[in-house]
Amino acid sequence: MKILVAYFTKTGNTRKVAEAIHDAVKQEKPDLLPVKDVQDPGTYDLIICGFPVQAHSVPVPVQEFLKNLKSGQKLAIFSTHGSRTEGQLPKEAIKHALSLARNVEILGSFTCRGEVEEEIIEALMAKSEHRSWAMEAASAKSHPDEADLEDARVFARNMVQKLRSF
Repeated sequence: MKILVAYFTKTGNTRKVAEAIHDAVKQEKPDLLPVKDVQDPGTYDLIICGFPVQAHSVPVPVQEFLKNLKSGQKLAIFSTHGSRTEGQLPKEAIKHALSLARNVEILGSFTCRGEVEEEIIEALMAKSEHRSWAMEAASAKSHPDEADLEDARVFARNMVQKLRSF
C-alpha cells in the first residue's frame, strides 16, 4: 500500500498536522510532501491532503493539486483554520475541496483549529464586520494542540483502515 500525506502550509500549522498523520501511519512508510513537490500523485493508493483555510476557501496550490488527481484515486482531506471546529467556514472549505477532486473516492475529512497570524487578526479587528470572527480566530492561538494532533492521528489510522476494506 502506497500512501501520500500532501500538504500546503503558510504558518506551519498544517505541516504539524500532516506530520502527526504521517507519524500515525508510519508502519505503511508513507511519503510526506508539500503539494508543490508531489511529482506523480497517480502512483498512490491513498492521498491524505491538507491545507489551511484561507479567506474561507482552499489555497490555489491545493485547488490545482486536487483538480489533477486521477479518476478512482482514494482521497482523505484535512484542514486547519481559526474558526471553531464545527463552524460553517471550515465545513464550506472542506466541501469546496471535495468538489475539486472529481471522480475520486472520498474516504473522509478532518478539521482542527490552527493559530492565525497576528497581523490578520489585527487587520480584521479594525473592521467591525469581521471583528467577531477575528476574536474567534484569536482564541485558536494555542492550536493545533496535542489533542488536535491526537485526533489527526486517529483520523489517519481510520483512513488506512477504510482503504484496507476496499
